[in-house]
Amino acid sequence: MRLYIITGRSGSGKSTVLHALEDEGFMCIDNFPARLLEKFVEDTSEEQTTQNFAVSIDARSPPTALDQLPSILKSVARDDFTPRVIYLDASGPVLVKRFSETRRRHPLEKTETDLRQAIDLESKLLRHLAEMADLKIDTTQWSTHDLVLMTKERLVDAEERSVSLLFRSFAYRNGVPVDADFVFDLRCLPNPHWETGLRELSGLDAPVKEFFARHEIVDQMHDQLVGFLHEWLPEFERQNRVYMTVATGCTGGRHRSVYMAERLANAFRDAYPNVLVRHREQHESLS
Repeated sequence: MRLYIITGRSGSGKSTVLHALEDEGFMCIDNFPARLLEKFVEDTSEEQTTQNFAVSIDARSPPTALDQLPSILKSVARDDFTPRVIYLDASGPVLVKRFSETRRRHPLEKTETDLRQAIDLESKLLRHLAEMADLKIDTTQWSTHDLVLMTKERLVDAEERSVSLLFRSFAYRNGVPVDADFVFDLRCLPNPHWETGLRELSGLDAPVKEFFARHEIVDQMHDQLVGFLHEWLPEFERQNRVYMTVATGCTGGRHRSVYMAERLANAFRDAYPNVLVRHREQHESLS
């Protein structure tokens, strides 16, 4: 049995994740009362069911119940069962825009509280869950399709007892991914952007790969990153971490970061069965 606690700020995509899990056979409950979670786990455990569950718990639960939730989750965990907390978020301006576009009312918005204040208050109420989350997902730049795909790959298809390892490239000029566990800056490497004929290509294209193959410093960076990750990823596994995100960044997120993310993913596929690669700026014009 799997149990996912889907939480995070309103407008970040919790309902999308819940619906995606439901489509994959999970029994899903929205706006689940936090105070009932311990009893829910006890009842389902006694039934010895193979059914998987996902419950959405958010700031609509009483603050006292939310504060107690971390200790409840620890108390119900056992060797063969650990509830996983999935925390979704997005930047404040994006959340405001999403509420404005859908004309929905924020659940914490009142006569004396505007939308911005409600969003900030929600962060405070959910801070304990954000701190203990097994997986944090920043949906600021994600489409609904992206979020559904991530849900299937990282929550449904991944082997339950293996680390889900995601390598993500990004552009520094668009901000560092807030959900990354490791961030590596590749802006010190040679840049194909300044080479004739390579600017419009990406790190996935053969001419760009050939460009990097001519520079020893690129192999040196790759080998040292592989050594570092091989050394430290097992330490996170021993702490019962099941989701790890490694972010590689360069200026435009097109060449160096993409190339290195792909190479690192290939280096870890034999050791980790759940390896994913995503390129945040891949569908964006980066010239």
